[in-house]
Amino acid sequence: MSSAPVIAAVDGSEDSRRALEWALDAARRRAAELRVVHVRQYAAWGQADVLVAGPPDAGGDPVLDEVRALLRDRPDAPAVEYVAMEGVPGAVLPELGTDSQLLVLGSRGRGGFASLLLGSNGMAAARDAACPVVVVPRPGRDGSTSRAVRAVGEHGGGPDAPGPRVVVGVHADSPDDATLDFAFTEAALRGARVRAIAAYPWPVQTWSAPGQPVPPPIDEDAVSNETRSLAEGFLAPHRKRHPDVRADVEALPGDAAGHLVAASEDADLVVVGRHRRRLLAPAPMMGSVTQAVLLHAASPVAVVPPAPPQE
Repeated sequence: MSSAPVIAAVDGSEDSRRALEWALDAARRRAAELRVVHVRQYAAWGQADVLVAGPPDAGGDPVLDEVRALLRDRPDAPAVEYVAMEGVPGAVLPELGTDSQLLVLGSRGRGGFASLLLGSNGMAAARDAACPVVVVPRPGRDGSTSRAVRAVGEHGGGPDAPGPRVVVGVHADSPDDATLDFAFTEAALRGARVRAIAAYPWPVQTWSAPGQPVPPPIDEDAVSNETRSLAEGFLAPHRKRHPDVRADVEALPGDAAGHLVAASEDADLVVVGRHRRRLLAPAPMMGSVTQAVLLHAASPVAVVPPAPPQE
């Protein structure tokens, strides 16, 4: 296992306590240190992106004191480090990913507006961090927050095999090995199976210029079979590296976000790629599918940054 820590971002809210429990379990499974970080809001005028480390002694931080008391009598707790920092959480949290293997936070902290399903700090961390980011939602989500997304997701259904599962989205036209590797590794750690969902656009709109012959209708079965075949090929090396992990591939018509949100209702984790950085893009980006899953998934969501380009 990597020697890098698992980071739990806490702020004293119920959301961050749920994230702490998830991070505690993740660190234990990885035999890694747990680093509990509290970023105390601070921003001087004209210094919105200031990153100021807090005092070396985090003992005077009541939020961290509360976590210490919570974990003090946990016999199975890993080694824990407590860190207090000052700065703008949306800027500080992504920076923590540079020397960690996983960053875990709640869907909304103390500063979140009640109308927001995902706080700005969570969105910033998922978009900008160098390591995978897990966002733990509030309980009670059933994937139906967006009626349109839910309706699309129900079209394809899915296997009802019992047991824990890790759901991962597969882009048949541009697969992301980092995302698939994370999903298989997490499934191996959890003794779970992988449910890989590859969505294809349907129905396909066809048109012809006036006076030109109308294109023949597209065979949906052929599109589905081709999508499944491509996805199976992308999963093959990961199956080889993790022979004990069962992986099922589903090729489903329609919007990928809807299928992933629907699948999250009985998943332990949904894994999505962040977004490939575009040549002319000035900053990291998140795709629309990833944003929709973060906003509506019923399970924790892992957002995995793309692997660095090979030199």
